[in-house]
Amino acid sequence: MSERFSDPFLETLGRAALEELQLHRFRHALEPVLEHNRFHRSRLAGAGVESPADVASWEDFRRLPFTTKQELTDDQAAHPPYGSNLTWPRDRYTRIHQTSGTTGQPLVCPDTDESWAWWCRCWASVYRAVGVTPRDRIFFAFSFGPFVGFWSAYDGARRIGALALPGGGMSSLQRVRALLTHEVTVLVCTPTYALHLAEVAEEEGLDLARSPVRVTIHAGEPGASLPGTRSRIQRAWGALAYDHAGATEVGAWGYESLAQDGLYLNEGEFVFEVIDPATGEAANEGELVITNLGRLGFPVIRYRTGDRVRLATTPSPDGRTYRRLEGGVIGRVDDALTVRGINIFPSAIENVVRRFPQVGEFAVDIHRREELDELEIRIEVADDDPDAAAAALREELRNSIGIRCGVEPVLRGTLPRFDLKARRFTDHRRRG
Repeated sequence: MSERFSDPFLETLGRAALEELQLHRFRHALEPVLEHNRFHRSRLAGAGVESPADVASWEDFRRLPFTTKQELTDDQAAHPPYGSNLTWPRDRYTRIHQTSGTTGQPLVCPDTDESWAWWCRCWASVYRAVGVTPRDRIFFAFSFGPFVGFWSAYDGARRIGALALPGGGMSSLQRVRALLTHEVTVLVCTPTYALHLAEVAEEEGLDLARSPVRVTIHAGEPGASLPGTRSRIQRAWGALAYDHAGATEVGAWGYESLAQDGLYLNEGEFVFEVIDPATGEAANEGELVITNLGRLGFPVIRYRTGDRVRLATTPSPDGRTYRRLEGGVIGRVDDALTVRGINIFPSAIENVVRRFPQVGEFAVDIHRREELDELEIRIEVADDDPDAAAAALREELRNSIGIRCGVEPVLRGTLPRFDLKARRFTDHRRRG
């Protein structure tokens, strides 16, 4: 069993002892932050915190101000290029990564060697929890750019002693062939791209389900925690698919276990809160707030991630005492689509679409026509009766999410493919 735990002691520690240790680690991290980090020092002083002793309890901790991505990007704009959220002099930093910038100005996140070792330790937890060992060969189906996820996953594989194979600079077909040539046993990519690779392999007459791949690990979008998407990946690859969660500005904070029973919060390396996004009060379902405990060079304190989550209420089947999220990340707090008075998360639509094995790629458009919201879905169908598939999906969506929508079959290969985060949903109402 210990092979599946990165730290068996921490991951099975009782709640009271774990929280005591978290508070101790947070106060220890505060010492250099309060002394050197201008961004957090001024914010914490406003909350009456001038030394670690001022945070003597969790009640004191919860009085600390939240941090948002906008505040970090504004700080970098005011203090270019890296902002004032630096605990050490600039010459101590050895790595630079940045967010995708899909929701605004990219946020640049520098790391020291010590912080990078912490990143890799977090990723080692991801691997070990799903049984990845030094005997595995891990393929990274990414174009390696400034996004931190590629590099941290790659170096995390080296930390556990596995063979790491980068897939940057390759076409999808070249990646499929490399997977087979090197007898890869573990695939790391977005869930959307795993399905695309399976589609490419099928077009070439290659059966990935018969390959040595036994584990696939996914991040970047909620798909791998959705039963429909997970099932499709597992059928296509003949492997078990696992979810993972992280963020450039926070760290690699979540992982699944072999039981596939939810996304565990890595409470040995982070402090987690779930709050009502409107009131900031504690909630069982709401916005995830994270404080990292090991990234002292670029720390975040009570960082509002914008991720909507739901805490699981049943005990862990494998002995872990870390809390876990039911269904992983549900979506972004601000991603809920209100259509005819009904709030719908994109993940709910994807989960229904993935129940139909004959439906490949899809795209969703929301329009307002004559003061009425209309949700339209285009689907690529791989059988002889696409209209019947569209009608069946239309009915299933009406039964599952309670809204009538248009479903239109389109020619295979018509819709865009994605090797990073998929962009399947377009709300034309927001575009005026």
